[in-house]
Amino acid sequence: MAKNFAITGVGGYVAPRHLKAIKDTGNLLVAAVDPNDSVGILDRYFENVKFFTEFERFDRHVEKLRRAGDNTRVHYVSICSPNYLHDAHVRFALRVDADAICEKPLVLNPWNIDALQELEQESGRRVYTVLQLRVHPALIALKEKLAKEKRDTKHEVVLTYITSRGWWYLVSWKGQVERSGGLATNIGVHFYDLLIWLFGGVQHSEVHHNDPRKTAGFIELENATVRWFLSIDQTDLPEGVLENGQTTYRSITIDGEEVEFSGGFTDLHTEVYRGVLEGRGFGLEHARPSITLVHDIREAKPIGRNDRSHDFLARLV
Repeated sequence: MAKNFAITGVGGYVAPRHLKAIKDTGNLLVAAVDPNDSVGILDRYFENVKFFTEFERFDRHVEKLRRAGDNTRVHYVSICSPNYLHDAHVRFALRVDADAICEKPLVLNPWNIDALQELEQESGRRVYTVLQLRVHPALIALKEKLAKEKRDTKHEVVLTYITSRGWWYLVSWKGQVERSGGLATNIGVHFYDLLIWLFGGVQHSEVHHNDPRKTAGFIELENATVRWFLSIDQTDLPEGVLENGQTTYRSITIDGEEVEFSGGFTDLHTEVYRGVLEGRGFGLEHARPSITLVHDIREAKPIGRNDRSHDFLARLV
């Protein structure tokens, strides 16, 4: 039987992936909310969705559906709102007797996870998060390959992610650390989750550089060392990338060999949703290690460039 979904932040960047996932899994969207009313994309996927620009009215409507019975109530709330609202919107989902499917980062601070675990137990509902790189076929194959390897030394990993953003980014909520969590949280959290998933828990972390447009550092994991560099500054793009009309550069190398996973992204959110609906979604404990790491990165005092730094930092000196 089809499940009823509601969605917060339906006017945002990532919402279309969730709309597609709800549709592709044969379910219904019955309510949506966003302070921005430019949400015509709803018509591409669903008809007769109750839309609200005020959360209070959305809340009242979903509560009314809850009281109307199991066939009518919202079974899942998809959360695509700004990062700082995730915790509150997850709590809303549990309060209206729905499971939550929350975009990353699930929350901004690790202690928020502790509180949500208590609410899960009290409500009998579940909180899921979107860690879509874990369902990428090429990365699943890589994890299986790494698990079979026998080696005495740690892998050497280099993570580089540059995604050009104009000055609007810093003016929006994404540029406000208290709302987005900063660059490492907003654009890096799923890469950190991937690396922890592949190579084990964090043993040491240091930040070498941090400003509103770029950040870099070093992480030691159980089975790898990682030099990382994240940026929204177009001038950091490698030579030749802009000439090819690209504004994004993403690279993960393991022992000097590039990990190729540029394709296969179209249906990852749909696969995550299938996992949730089949009882194998990613829950609070799956999210905890990367949330803890990005919190520690956010709070760390940069120590400057050293012999463990990413090569791109040399350009800043």
